[in-house]
Amino acid sequence: MNEVILVVNAGSSSLKFQVYELGTDHELSFTLGGQVSGIGGSRAAFKVKDSSGTCLVDRSLQPSEARNLAGAQEIMAAWLQERIPAPPIAVGHRIVHGGPKLSRSVLITQEILEYLDSLVPLAPLHQRNNLAPVHVIFEHWPEIRQVACFDTAFHRTQDNVVQHFALPEEYFERGVRRYGFHGLSYQYIAGRLREILPEIATGRVIAAHLGSGASACAMVDGVSRETTMGFTALDGLPMGTRPGRLDAGVVLWMLEQGMSHDEIQDLLYNGSGIKGLSGISNDMRTLLASDEPAAALALNYFSYRTAESIAGLCVAAQGLDALVFTAGVGENSPEIRTRVCQHLAWMGVQLDEAANAANSLTISHPDSCISVHVVPTNEEAVIARHTVETLLGQL
Repeated sequence: MNEVILVVNAGSSSLKFQVYELGTDHELSFTLGGQVSGIGGSRAAFKVKDSSGTCLVDRSLQPSEARNLAGAQEIMAAWLQERIPAPPIAVGHRIVHGGPKLSRSVLITQEILEYLDSLVPLAPLHQRNNLAPVHVIFEHWPEIRQVACFDTAFHRTQDNVVQHFALPEEYFERGVRRYGFHGLSYQYIAGRLREILPEIATGRVIAAHLGSGASACAMVDGVSRETTMGFTALDGLPMGTRPGRLDAGVVLWMLEQGMSHDEIQDLLYNGSGIKGLSGISNDMRTLLASDEPAAALALNYFSYRTAESIAGLCVAAQGLDALVFTAGVGENSPEIRTRVCQHLAWMGVQLDEAANAANSLTISHPDSCISVHVVPTNEEAVIARHTVETLLGQL
């Protein structure tokens, strides 16, 4: 095996990884990838597939094995050490927040790591978990170079007006601004469109990254103009356990009712969204299969607010040529796509029912004024490429 790049994407309940071989011309070849899922739950599992899709590992884990992210890292590291003959030349990490100082991928130094640790309050559900493997590698394998790739970086092209809140300028200077997230996913979609749908790639595109976390982004010629998430990953579209757009007065009311900071944070990050609204689940499949009125309310709310935000993003794009669905729900749920697009019928959006049911690349009807597509995302591929580019910049 040639020299390899390891990509790590550590979340709150999963640890994803991919391995890429690095050729002599610095080209990347995907070798294998997998994840430890269900961390901290009763259905934890470890799965790995190679580049042909062949399953290399598929086993359930005891709760004690993947009780936390540290346990998941041990499982991943032990398996990789047996599979890869030499340590990776670098590890690329998805880091949700780069703050106001970092707008491109960087080699992680101790100083950079301390800065990224200081941003945990801006993304408490993600940043600490993203950085956990970085700390472990620094401690056990300090010779391995590590690269931080930021979800916020893609959106730094946005206009100054878009990045501001209507607050005194001193707050903007202190970092209180609209950052936007899911940037690695949107960057992949922008690049992928140039390969598979070049006729729309240079136009006005809105990509809807719909998963447990959800957002939408308006792009013109592959450049971010506006996105729904803002200062933190709480803003914008309703999500699995996060409320999305919320009147700040609600938080003031919670404080007045005696709720503590930690109680409010837990509610907003873990107890809201479609889980909180339905009182049933944060899984769209469960809600779609339910006859409960609360499930219907959550689904209707999600589809309506998503469509509303897509329509609003047209202001930044100055129109709309194509709508792209991506991420777990966006790629795999024809019903959710239908519900969202029904709210956009007034814009001339029409779906082809058969193509939508088949999760086809193009799911819009030939008579649709706006083309609609399903494009699987691959954040890890973007991280791998950024890692190599950052290493080359250090040589």
